[in-house]
Amino acid sequence: MNFKWLGPLALLAALVIGDQVRINRPGHKYRLTVAVETPDGVKSASGVLAVHPDRGYSRSGHTTTKGDAVFVDLGGGRNLVALLAHLDKTIDLDAVNYVALRAYKAAGQNVSFNEMSRMTGAVPVTGELIPILVAFTDPNNPATARTVPPDDPEAVLGKGFHLHAVSAEVVPNGIWPLDFGGALGEPVTRGIEAKLPWLGATAAPAATALQAAGVPAGTAIDPREAFTRK
Repeated sequence: MNFKWLGPLALLAALVIGDQVRINRPGHKYRLTVAVETPDGVKSASGVLAVHPDRGYSRSGHTTTKGDAVFVDLGGGRNLVALLAHLDKTIDLDAVNYVALRAYKAAGQNVSFNEMSRMTGAVPVTGELIPILVAFTDPNNPATARTVPPDDPEAVLGKGFHLHAVSAEVVPNGIWPLDFGGALGEPVTRGIEAKLPWLGATAAPAATALQAAGVPAGTAIDPREAFTRK
């Protein structure tokens, strides 16, 4: 066996692996938490989202977020879902990329996008930074979706339901793809498809949900991305 190529091949492999880590590693991850006051006390849920800047050589892509919408089980058959979307005349699927950044800035921390992974502590998500909130009368039926106004959840959920708080907190990135939890990287939260079982291979049910909620989605997007990003 000719061993003279082992060194260069090992170096090449290390460079390729290192480049893939650089390209695919998130710029930062953040935990989005939604807490709701109910007649039975505060109910909350959270999800970790990974924000990926475009590090490819073509630079033809754009910043993206991976993760799932946050589903809060309010008890008694009620729920609240914070979508991966905002409303700016029509649905905006890109604003979720900057929720944590803008929330930290609104809290008085003048941080840049490239510095986000160093941030610590939770900050409030308020006003226009709050994602679109929807509720399903029947989570198995996308046509039962209704938009929930952040300042008046009682109008949809009933008396005694109020938005307690929405917050964002940067969590450890880890070393992609080794997301083991804690300092070794918080894994992206999954599970929305178990709660909304119609989120499957076709986009039609998600489009139905957005339409039922009165969210103008247009035709240029995949409506499933309001609920999950792979």
